Amino acid sequence: MGSDHYFSASPASPENLRRVRVTLAGRDVEVTTAGGVFSPDHVDSGTGVLLSNTPPPPPGGNLLDLGCGWGPIALSLAMESPHATVWAVDVNERALDLVRRNAEALGLSNVNAALPDDVPDDVVFRTIRSNPPIRVGKNELHGLLERWIPRLDERADAWLVVQRNLGSDSLQRWLAATFERGYTVHRAATGRGFRVIKVRRHGSPPSEPIDLP
Repeated sequence: MGSDHYFSASPASPENLRRVRVTLAGRDVEVTTAGGVFSPDHVDSGTGVLLSNTPPPPPGGNLLDLGCGWGPIALSLAMESPHATVWAVDVNERALDLVRRNAEALGLSNVNAALPDDVPDDVVFRTIRSNPPIRVGKNELHGLLERWIPRLDERADAWLVVQRNLGSDSLQRWLAATFERGYTVHRAATGRGFRVIKVRRHGSPPSEPIDLP
């Protein structure tokens, strides 16, 4: 596939649309996937671990699936929280088109599939769920998380699934060091060679003390 990856903005590989039966939010559904997106033939193991080890999403507000692919996390969130607005964010235009197709086919009108820069700056999230694109490289991954985790609402959680042998423990340490003020970071679950990392925002960071005259 050369330089064409699932995190390419516009995959050059053939689309090869296909229909796949999967189980999402306890429902057996049929979805459309394609070549040039992550895990086109099934719900990948990491996403499965994440979906099995996270609590029900908040019933309302804005929810974020970061790096949505064809949409297993976003579609699950939308089915579980029909009154919430689910943002499915990816750089891959083909993936976003698939999310839109699948949401429409499943009657889910509460999904917004969007490029990162198309999410309004004032939107904050009641939860973030992500199987992040580890293979983009450490600097890109860190930049991604530094951009989105601060957009958690107060007393809200981000849940990330990372394969153990692809650096989950070092990522957890980096998260704890980077989001030190106002957040806690811990391993929430382990399964099938994956770690689920929970990042909780407790509130706005304390302001700096003011020296009064």
